[in-house]
Amino acid sequence: MKKKITIDAAVNMIEDGMTLMIGGFMAVGSPHKLIDALLKSGKKDLTIICNDTGFVDQGVGKLVVNNQVKKVIASHIGTNKETGRQMNEGLLEVELVPQGTLAEQVRAGGAGLGGVLTPIGIGTPVEDGKEIIEVDGERYILAKAMKADIALIHGSVVDEKGNIFYNQSTRNFNPLMASAAEVVIVEAEKIVKSGELDPHLIATPGLFVSHIVEGAE
Repeated sequence: MKKKITIDAAVNMIEDGMTLMIGGFMAVGSPHKLIDALLKSGKKDLTIICNDTGFVDQGVGKLVVNNQVKKVIASHIGTNKETGRQMNEGLLEVELVPQGTLAEQVRAGGAGLGGVLTPIGIGTPVEDGKEIIEVDGERYILAKAMKADIALIHGSVVDEKGNIFYNQSTRNFNPLMASAAEVVIVEAEKIVKSGELDPHLIATPGLFVSHIVEGAE
């Protein structure tokens, strides 16, 4: 099955109100062309699961600025003043999650687990409304697994079957998110033929990838 599609076809799969995972760390390793196409599409009321909301002119931050997002689940929003403004004015729901916990919740979603137990937040307002589980006399918050309708991720080199190599720090949340969505769309800097990638360098097997779009000029 050929997995390569156009960016327009990829964005057409996204519907208003969907939950999306978007890879990247401070916009490094984000699928920038997919984000730009989503920006132009006007799709709205999106829930975005991401490490951070980037900047007002980079990464997920562009979607926030364009008022296409109704909820953000992230570990950091401080580099995008528009996220903070919309949150404070009640225009955007923001759920802040410690970065390690967020990563494990996504990982749990991909592994088919119900969630993970974390001591982070115990004894603080973070535990309010959360399910607390005691193990060997210690209290833990149950951080439920996260999944998404569609994951938009970045790949440095991707072969025709969807196997992905991530260069250096672009391997941030991308591999985790590739396992935790119903549909996974990878924006590839470079697409190569099957067999050209060194198997030892593949971080995401093509089994997880639904579609490939070309990201480099």
